Amino acid sequence: MRTGRGAAARSAAPATLTIGDLAEEFGVTLRALRFYEAKGLLHPQRRGTTRLYTEDDRTRLATILRGKELGFTLREIAAMVDGEEIGEPGGQPSLALSPAQVEEQIAHLENQKAEIERALVALRNYGKPKTSA
Repeated sequence: MRTGRGAAARSAAPATLTIGDLAEEFGVTLRALRFYEAKGLLHPQRRGTTRLYTEDDRTRLATILRGKELGFTLREIAAMVDGEEIGEPGGQPSLALSPAQVEEQIAHLENQKAEIERALVALRNYGKPKTSA
């Protein structure tokens, strides 16, 4: 198990990271990283069969994961980050979201939440005898 992977250690991190290093740092699987590469979201360098990720790839992955956390699809995330410099000073993930996009995503997630709550009620009541009022 590695130690010292915090912010101070990151500034002294090597210029490139292996797929295993990146997966460990972000708590994702190797399969997930290969999937993001196949979808064109990550573009690691290759040395033979070894994938090498730069600090820009690291920042891009952080942004992708932030977008997922906010409930965006990979297609939406790709549209937000493609062709733009991503990240803020200090390597913080950033998605270029307009206030309208934020409101739209909130409405979308609220709708999903309501659908999930209806499904939970239906499942909890599944098989229970109906009572007449």
